[in-house]
Parts: sequence; structure tokens; C-alpha cells
Amino acid sequence: MSAADEILDIVDEQDRVIGQSPRGEAYARGLRHRCVFIQARDAEGRLFVHRRTATKLVFPSLYDMFVGGVVGAGEGYDEAALREAEEELGVSGLPQPEFLFKFLYESEPGLSWWAAVYEVRWEGPVRPQVEEVEWHAFLSEAEVEDRLGEWAWVPDGLAAYERLKEFRRR
Repeated sequence: MSAADEILDIVDEQDRVIGQSPRGEAYARGLRHRCVFIQARDAEGRLFVHRRTATKLVFPSLYDMFVGGVVGAGEGYDEAALREAEEELGVSGLPQPEFLFKFLYESEPGLSWWAAVYEVRWEGPVRPQVEEVEWHAFLSEAEVEDRLGEWAWVPDGLAAYERLKEFRRR
């Protein structure tokens, strides 16, 4: 099954399921769905940063400071966070990512999804999926901040990053 054929729950403004749709159709019609964003850190506390492949359905070839993806139909946020983090990092046995908060991401017309933000620490090697990740490195928060104005970042990841910084200041 291709990524475009994956079935997603379609949700309303309160994150209640109101239907289901293939991912490609949900994107094409601007149907609100669910995603997970996981900030992965190494043993030194550095952030996993990567550049998405050119074949991604949304935001191809842009940089991201989160791993993650869509929540499948009938799947919970926690389950999706662990699955997506293990897939994108190319590891197994990852501890359950810690849920931090959820927000409704809305951008240009047709881009709207509920985003659950998590964090996880992984002290072993990573082997990112070549279908998902073109380049990766672990960067300090200062290095990430330095690159915010230099690199082209995924807009939903930037929104999550800013909200996460605000969340941590509380």
C-alpha cells in the first residue's frame, strides 16, 4: 500500500473522529486529520534533525527537528508516536515517547491537523529510513537555533518547535 492509500481518521475542530479517508484524498481535499511530532534526543541531549526526501507527500526536501507522521485510522496518538519514531529513526526497543501537549495546526487553506507533541531519548545508533530521511545529524539546541533562519524548515515543525519552547518556559 502506498502512503497516499493509508486510511486516516478525519477529525473536527475538537479532535473528534467524523469519518475516514485515504491520506492522498485527505491532503487533496484539505481534510483535518491527526499527526504526531516526536523530538528525539541522543545521550548528550542533542536534537535529531533531518532533511526530508524529495518524495514526501507533504513538505518534500525541507528540514525538520521532529520525527513523526500521521496517525492511522483507529490508532491512538501514543501508539502512533512510538511506531513513527521507531520507523523514522530506524530503531526498535525505543522507550514510549512522553506526551507533552496537543495543538491544532492550521496554515494555508487545506492544511489543518491535530498535532500531538512528544519527546524521547535514544542513546543507541540510528538508521533512519532512506525513503523518509535524506540527511540527518544530532545538533545542540544552539545549533538548531542558529540554523532556523538559514535552512528551509517544515512549517508545522516550526510551529511545534515554537510551542514546545513556550511549553518548557512555563
